[in-house]
Amino acid sequence: MAGAVDQAKMKFSKIVNSRSYTRFNQNPDGESSRVEVNLSVDTEEEEMDGAEQGHVQPETYMRPTIHPGSWNKWRIFVLVAVLLVIFCLGSLIGYSVQRKPKMAPCTPIVTKEQTSAPRVYEAPESTMDWSDVVKLLNDQLSPKKLEDIISEYSGAGMAGSSEDNNLGDKIHDFFEKLNMSPWTDEHFVKLQYPVNKTNKVSYDSEEIGSPKGFLAYSKTGSQQGRVVYANYGELQDLVIVNENKVNLNGSVVLMRAGKISMAQKVANVASKGAVAALIYPDPADYDITPDTELYGHVHLGSGDPYTPGFPSFSHGQFSPVKSSGLPDILAQTITANMAKKIFDKMGGRTPPTSFLGRFSNYKFGSETDRPITVEVNNVLVDTRIINVFGVIKGFVDADRYVVIGAQRDSMSSGFAKSSVGTGLLLELARVFSEMKKGGFRPKRSIVFASWTAGDYGNVGLTEWLEGYVTSLDKKAFTYISLDGVVTGGSSFKASASPLLHTLLQKTLEKVNDPVYSYQGNSRSLFQKLGSEFASVLKPMEMENGAYPFLAFSGIPSVSFSFTSTGASPVDYKYFGTALDDEDHLKTTTGQKLGEVSMAAAQVAGQIALRLVHDHILKLDVTKYGEEIGKRVNAIVDCTNDLKRKKLGKSETLSTQWLISAKGSYSRAAFSLQNYIRNSDREDLEMSRIINNRIMKVEHNLISPYVSPRDVPFRHVFFGNGWQTASDLETYLKDVSKGEATLDMDKVLNQFALLTWTIQGCANDLAGDIWSLDNEI
Repeated sequence: MAGAVDQAKMKFSKIVNSRSYTRFNQNPDGESSRVEVNLSVDTEEEEMDGAEQGHVQPETYMRPTIHPGSWNKWRIFVLVAVLLVIFCLGSLIGYSVQRKPKMAPCTPIVTKEQTSAPRVYEAPESTMDWSDVVKLLNDQLSPKKLEDIISEYSGAGMAGSSEDNNLGDKIHDFFEKLNMSPWTDEHFVKLQYPVNKTNKVSYDSEEIGSPKGFLAYSKTGSQQGRVVYANYGELQDLVIVNENKVNLNGSVVLMRAGKISMAQKVANVASKGAVAALIYPDPADYDITPDTELYGHVHLGSGDPYTPGFPSFSHGQFSPVKSSGLPDILAQTITANMAKKIFDKMGGRTPPTSFLGRFSNYKFGSETDRPITVEVNNVLVDTRIINVFGVIKGFVDADRYVVIGAQRDSMSSGFAKSSVGTGLLLELARVFSEMKKGGFRPKRSIVFASWTAGDYGNVGLTEWLEGYVTSLDKKAFTYISLDGVVTGGSSFKASASPLLHTLLQKTLEKVNDPVYSYQGNSRSLFQKLGSEFASVLKPMEMENGAYPFLAFSGIPSVSFSFTSTGASPVDYKYFGTALDDEDHLKTTTGQKLGEVSMAAAQVAGQIALRLVHDHILKLDVTKYGEEIGKRVNAIVDCTNDLKRKKLGKSETLSTQWLISAKGSYSRAAFSLQNYIRNSDREDLEMSRIINNRIMKVEHNLISPYVSPRDVPFRHVFFGNGWQTASDLETYLKDVSKGEATLDMDKVLNQFALLTWTIQGCANDLAGDIWSLDNEI
């Protein structure tokens, strides 16, 4: 500003002593569109001013000869005009220098880590106490409204069908009415569909049946072989089959549905040399009619299996590649009646009690049995799918968001599988919008996502993640899955990243058990569990809608479900069947579908709201210290066991660095917790810096040493592949049992990569480079 004033004084001095002027040159490219005044007096003055004028040549205006009197008037006029111009110039420069930019409430805020310039943070207009937020949420929810919206948005069709697309349009319109700035995400994926009554199973010359149900992504064609019964197809089941001298090579394996995914069953028997797999619902596991068809998929992975690792956006512009998770054998579902016909024709030994269901005759199968023929003629179709999104933007960190999602498609009826989750998604969107009108000001944003092709293995969800793989973990800090949240009412289970364990427990303490009522009293879900929170937590399976967020993108995720009590290997007996409808779900919940759905909405809603309400994210980094400690201690125990047995060169193995990395993480986590306790949580800039460190924890446990193309789920604790701690532990146990040979290079390599993944996570959590220790 001072420089501009000095320049203006110099120009004014020249005007007072001048006899001519050159021009007024307005430069639109300068700061604040500044006006540059170029003046000329005589030759000497022009040369003195040359440094300012640069290469611009003056356009000399030669004034005409005038009388002295006229000149005085003209000179006064010129002086007044120049003074006005200088005044305007000073005003413009002063305004441009002193004014602050007007920031929209949702403009992303840049941290000190991104720029050296100071950032001005604007707090929300008002801040509610957490108790007021919970009350506002509960006041907006009601069982009747939830039942109505679930029924209204039910009846989804198969992914890419007209029913699916129409429902997507309807959801888009719903978000539009709530002013949630909806948008869509389009992909062209390969989905497999059955051809009417062309999939067949026959025993010798007798046709067993032509099932309508199917398994997407099965290999197509025809295969023949003797039948072998393998219970649920788990690895321990196959060990029992082998112990009974039954050879799986070249066989057609018959398996019960349940316990593990259909994709895992098929992959397990394929690894033993089977040529086909038949999966049926045993009456002991499924309370359904004996002719009920089953639907599912057999891709041992997530997303479009013909574009592994990258999004299906090209619509055929790139040559398709195949996922390693696609099976090389035929796979088909059959009804319970069809399975009974096959058992009646089988010979061989009677299986152990654990293999028996409710049929009167179970056999392993015999080498002398007549062969069975399986024919699968599914077709692979390029299909356009559309995900639908809406957003409620935050008032401080609008570029940070929690994602709440649910699939809307279904191969069958899909009421519990997709309709309930879709209804809860939309009702939470409505309720949060109403809360915003009522004065709630979320600090961060909430994204609502309606996925499609979920029944094909989370295809729509995974393709979206693959499309934004380089940026999502820096923006999205939690994913909440609403898939299958209500399948009963008497029990509760959840799967979650350790970062969310504490928040989930606190939430269960605040939500009432929806089916408990004793003399008008209530109890919390946490009290229902008998204060045994660990019993709630289950490992997150690959079929889970939250799994790709956690194991592929490194985003803390949680899924949960109200279920029925019992030891059945099937959580909900109608999943994947046409009987997954409203009537059956109401019966399963004891006619309390609305009440249980409301409790599910409260759990998901409170988790999401807590994450966008507080200055510091409610993600407990110390919980990962416990998880890391448990995994590392197991590996240390296995290593010590090898040393005691003196197998190979195991005495040279050292777990020192792995133990040191574990300690580094624990110290960094507790240090951050202490830092948070002693910091000013009202300092929004500092809160954002702390939150950035917390958000990196999960992503830093995605191994950087493996390719996402070859190993999509790279998480070292919850992923799938050789890079995981569980894979290393299993290998060491196999060596100890004599089932594998010790490969020192392999073990040392896995030790090193696991150590540096954990240490890298600890270093990033510690923050500034001067805060790091140098023990490794």
